[in-house]
Amino acid sequence: MTPVLHTERLTFRPYRPGDEDDFVALLRDEEVCRWMGQERVPEADIRTLFRAILTDVYPQHRFDVWGLWHDDVYVGHAEVKPTGNVDGHELVTALAPGHWGRGLGTEAVRGLLRHAADNLGLKEAYGMVGGDNTASLALCRRLGFRHVRDVVGDDGTVTRLLVIATTVSEPEPRGA
Repeated sequence: MTPVLHTERLTFRPYRPGDEDDFVALLRDEEVCRWMGQERVPEADIRTLFRAILTDVYPQHRFDVWGLWHDDVYVGHAEVKPTGNVDGHELVTALAPGHWGRGLGTEAVRGLLRHAADNLGLKEAYGMVGGDNTASLALCRRLGFRHVRDVVGDDGTVTRLLVIATTVSEPEPRGA
């Protein structure tokens, strides 16, 4: 079962039926779609996706997915899910543009990393970031993600596959 998570300013809450319009607005936003590397899709398709989270993803415990809330205001979306690009799990975050530039993305990724380590037992996690998404790539560098390889789409777009350890390893004792 997807747990409720808390960071200093964010609450990661599994979606509820009443969250559908917030989810749809986020994934219909042109800037959000651009930086997530996806085309805008019809509203009806996003509503179908939202309902699948409630009726398929959660009941079958397929992966963890949340709405992100700051002071009871919906600010974005987060996931930890198996990735098809490598054998492992991917962290996914998307913030509404009105909440960019306030450190919430960094806080969200740190919260996902803690969940991946503490609750899922993962040693590492991956991220897929568009090659031209300089803000997200900078965030990943600051957090310690390492570049694994570039994935080039059929249309020539480049997505960076990145990896990070979910926990900071202790330094080896001297003389060991």
